[in-house]
Amino acid sequence: MRLNEYRIMWVLVMFDLPTETKKDRKAASDFRRDMLRDGFAMFQFSMYLRHCPSHENAATHIKRVKNFLPDKGHVGIMCITDKQFGDMEIFYCAEKAKRRDIPQQLEMF
Repeated sequence: MRLNEYRIMWVLVMFDLPTETKKDRKAASDFRRDMLRDGFAMFQFSMYLRHCPSHENAATHIKRVKNFLPDKGHVGIMCITDKQFGDMEIFYCAEKAKRRDIPQQLEMF
């Protein structure tokens, strides 16, 4: 099926994890590490995102994130289309940021 901006998805994972104890900090660190290993990139301190070529691929990565959820904290997972992601405006302080080029990802099956 032909790729287009309405079929390509972005998976956003937003979280607020406790870090009071050494065990909590390790769980939060492990969660971030697992997301990075699965191809997510940090967008903000508690928000990671991943480009997926289809709904089915996005569902696979959402399932993986659910498998390594920590015992404590709040985690939200959201999917948006590439078109919606492209319409986002990003600001640093009061200045509009220049859009960075998104690297092309090659996935092999």
